[in-house]
Amino acid sequence: MVLTLSVFLFVIVMALMYFLGMRFWVSPTSMVDRLMGAEAEKEAVRHPSLAIHDILAKLGQFVPASPTDLTAAQKRLYNAGYRSATAFRVFYGIKVLGAVVLPAATWLVGAEMGVSTDNRIMLAVAAGGLGFLGPNEVVQFLIKRRKHRINRALPNGLDLLIVCVESGLGLDQAIVQVSREMQHSYPELSSEFAITNLEMRHGKARPEALRNLGDRTGLPDMKKLVSTLVQADRFGTSIAQSLRTHADFMRMTARQRAEEKAAKLAIKLVFPIFFCILPSLFVVTVGPVIYRIMNVLIPMMEGT
Repeated sequence: MVLTLSVFLFVIVMALMYFLGMRFWVSPTSMVDRLMGAEAEKEAVRHPSLAIHDILAKLGQFVPASPTDLTAAQKRLYNAGYRSATAFRVFYGIKVLGAVVLPAATWLVGAEMGVSTDNRIMLAVAAGGLGFLGPNEVVQFLIKRRKHRINRALPNGLDLLIVCVESGLGLDQAIVQVSREMQHSYPELSSEFAITNLEMRHGKARPEALRNLGDRTGLPDMKKLVSTLVQADRFGTSIAQSLRTHADFMRMTARQRAEEKAAKLAIKLVFPIFFCILPSLFVVTVGPVIYRIMNVLIPMMEGT
């Protein structure tokens, strides 16, 4: 039992160190700087810890995937912010590793704790399913978090885009400027604008690049903004005026959403009040009365 717990602790500590090292120490060149040409290309130095990345990618090659599944999984990874060429294989490598390691660890722990063989088999099967399907839920959580961040950054990005367009910049240059200015405050929206600018610089039509921006984010507000820009570009209307009108529409929509949430608040508070606040209120108000009745009034009635 002690050996198994030591192995688990070692694996958890090493995984945490690997995550922190890749997140804070191995810091690649910024995407926006690479796209805008702000920094000269440097010779890439391969870090030894990236060997884990290669191992997971090789494990993912053993999982057969249909073309439909491949497209759907790649779209989910794109929406979560993972767009590297090996992201899909690494994702399936993690699923394979979880489906193998978790059942083995569950079997060893069950053997150390004296669990019967039938129960160990059931736990191992459940752990295998959790290890294979768990990464899907993690990716879905990352998609929701990224969409929420982009949705919160969109009003500020739209206001900055209006300022850039009204100051005389074209739409392409305005997108580049917004991407640079929002690189540190809103990196998710900045990276999306940078990718859109990269697509336009490589010859893709502006409407197509803008529609790809809406498809990558998957946000209704972003798709409405893209439709506004595409229509303004197609019919030759003023982009600044179209953006300002759309900004007023977004503010009105945000206000209506806030009012809707405020109207639902009273209904949502019914269950917390009924199950959490009222019992404690009854204990505080009625509790002393019941105590006095049981310790004073009832003995007096029995004495009489």
